[in-house]
Amino acid sequence: MNISEKAAYVKGLMEGMKLDESTNEGKLFKAIADLLEDISLSVLDLEDGQSYLEEYIDEIDADLGEVERDIYECDDDCCDCCDDDDCDCCDCCDDDCDCDCFATVCPTCGEEVYFDADTEDDVIICPSCNTEIELEDIDDIEE
Repeated sequence: MNISEKAAYVKGLMEGMKLDESTNEGKLFKAIADLLEDISLSVLDLEDGQSYLEEYIDEIDADLGEVERDIYECDDDCCDCCDDDDCDCCDCCDDDCDCDCFATVCPTCGEEVYFDADTEDDVIICPSCNTEIELEDIDDIEE
């Protein structure tokens, strides 16, 4: 029995008691029964709204999962040790890895900066401090 059915049951009980609605007690019970009916309808509306929002959130969560996979997924199948979401390369420690990913240290902030061998620019930008690093001047590139 849902809340609407329970409110209708209480209203039916009150009507079955044949209370005189001209007395104070009869007026009170009628007002309480009407209030219960209104509250039950409001609760049903809220439940419907919540159900709709839950479905909508589940859809958004699924869409977000797809976006996260598209953005953060490592395209290189050579290893599964890619945990750094800030890096577009696979950042693996495997010496047998055939990825064309390189790392260097930013001279300004000391952070490791990763880049692909396919980088067409002669300059990369450090994601931490936004310093431009010229690739021609780098001697300490680690593969």
